[in-house]
Amino acid sequence: MSAEREVWREALGVVLATSAYGVSFGALAVASGLDVWQTCVLSLLMFTGGSQFAFVGVFAAGGVAALPSAIASAGLLGVRNVAYGMRMSPIVGTSRARRVAAAHFTIDESTAVAISQSDPRLRRVGFWVTGIGIFIGWNVTTLIGALLGDVLGDPKTWGLDAAAAAAFLALLWPRLKERQAIAVGIAAAVVAAALTPLIMPGLPVLVAAVVAIVVGWFNWWGRDLDASPAEGEAS
Repeated sequence: MSAEREVWREALGVVLATSAYGVSFGALAVASGLDVWQTCVLSLLMFTGGSQFAFVGVFAAGGVAALPSAIASAGLLGVRNVAYGMRMSPIVGTSRARRVAAAHFTIDESTAVAISQSDPRLRRVGFWVTGIGIFIGWNVTTLIGALLGDVLGDPKTWGLDAAAAAAFLALLWPRLKERQAIAVGIAAAVVAAALTPLIMPGLPVLVAAVVAIVVGWFNWWGRDLDASPAEGEAS
């Protein structure tokens, strides 16, 4: 299989997993009090799953009175896309039109697939196929979930709440070949899991990102690995 076909297969696998999760969002959004058209517009314009679920979760808990908090939570969780944008800027293309268009497709999944590739051309393929594919699939399944929410019942019974997490784990697993990468992943996961029940939606992800950056920056475990071959030669 060629390298480009492998990227397409990887990207489409993430597209299918994430799009399936859109059914869950559509059903939950309607259950929280949004109309079908409001739910669909939210997916079309916001198009970042974490922020959308944060918005719906806060809105469902407090209704219209909680709308400012819902917007703040969604915006806070969407801050990470700014960092993604800076990372993706040299990858998506040099023209202004491409960078403007890429802004709407710069999400967790498109960034993850892109940076998992070693060749610049394959990174662009991974980014655009994943971003555009999820945009189409997510909006289609959002509509389906919104229309069939009452029929589907609780989306968690179908396992849709775990689809996106499973896709990310599949992308992350092949990269966990060194102690440093494992340490970064474990540290971020533990911090996010510990803070989730304690602070508002969005903050655990940002704090975990800071922890991952600190662990990765100091390269505590990686330094030991780099030094060991030299020590072996000296002996």
